[in-house]
Amino acid sequence: MMKQALLVVGCLFLFLIGCKNKDEFTISGQIENPGNIKVVSLYEGERKLDSMFFGDNNAFQFKRPTSQARLLSLRVGKNRYDLIASPGEEIVFKADLQKDVNDYLIEGSDLSSTIKTFSKMRNRRDAVRDSLQADFAKKSITADVDEIENLRSEYKQKFTEQLQYYTKAAVDFAEKHDDIAGFYAISTLDPEIAESEIIAYADKIKDKFLDNGYVTQFKEETNKLRTLAIGQPAPDFESFTPNNKSIKLSDFKGKYVLLDFWASWCMPCRQENPNIVKLYHQYKAKGFDVFGVSLDDNPGPWMRAIADDQLQWTHASDLKAWGSKVVGLYRITGIPASYVLNPEGLIVAKNLRGKELEDFLKKTLK
Repeated sequence: MMKQALLVVGCLFLFLIGCKNKDEFTISGQIENPGNIKVVSLYEGERKLDSMFFGDNNAFQFKRPTSQARLLSLRVGKNRYDLIASPGEEIVFKADLQKDVNDYLIEGSDLSSTIKTFSKMRNRRDAVRDSLQADFAKKSITADVDEIENLRSEYKQKFTEQLQYYTKAAVDFAEKHDDIAGFYAISTLDPEIAESEIIAYADKIKDKFLDNGYVTQFKEETNKLRTLAIGQPAPDFESFTPNNKSIKLSDFKGKYVLLDFWASWCMPCRQENPNIVKLYHQYKAKGFDVFGVSLDDNPGPWMRAIADDQLQWTHASDLKAWGSKVVGLYRITGIPASYVLNPEGLIVAKNLRGKELEDFLKKTLK
């Protein structure tokens, strides 16, 4: 009888230690050669969930409740390591900060192992971006305004080419992985470059991952993106000219229109104005117009800038700066920002500046 009791207790003990909590995940890690870095942080997107100092042997452990697979990243110094943690997983992570950021060990999560190859591409993309930005900043120090604008166009073109290659790779990866790993790849895309690909993927997964908060947020943001996508009607709005006359965007139908969001205090906007002036006079007889919408809050500087820069097209503003309704309507996060509309009022291009705008007009209104 005693032996049977001991056997039952022993089996129960093995059962308990063998059980995993299905409502949480654990990430146990170790960082070798951290140098002066003492902290590791856990992120979901760009939101920090937790951080901690290294323990003995530079070890750490994060344990958090979850009911779904979550896209996460570990941040150690400048290094970022992407992973996917699912309920019940006990993930083991190891990295050496003296080695390449892509050279790390992750076990206990099949989805994290799946995205590791694509994570290398993401890191490479970010490294190219950082390199181009540093080179641009260095060359801009001794450049004049025109040279800076030419450099900006040159580096934007180089990075755009990289992003186009990266976008194709992300789409290909998502097609091969019909799970949250595929979603991870698409979630890293730049909406300005991969707008149509993001919208197409959101349509594809509209009935999938319904319990995943991160995916739900992605779908919501894509729906907002959809309203301002290429081929969509530009949202109409009403504003007021410097003479306090009401004007609507829809009043410009019948022409190709550059809807230009700017302000008198915005130096990049003012630097771009001579280019727009040149193109306006060159193409206005061929059906091109400009509608300048200012985010100023003072009529004096606004009207002086119009006169000083010789901006002879139609201008409007409600003088509410970032409180203007057009900021939310067009999801403006920075200026200059612009949209090109066709004669039917549909969006056909976005944020064209310098030679990009000139090439578009030359091709469209030849």
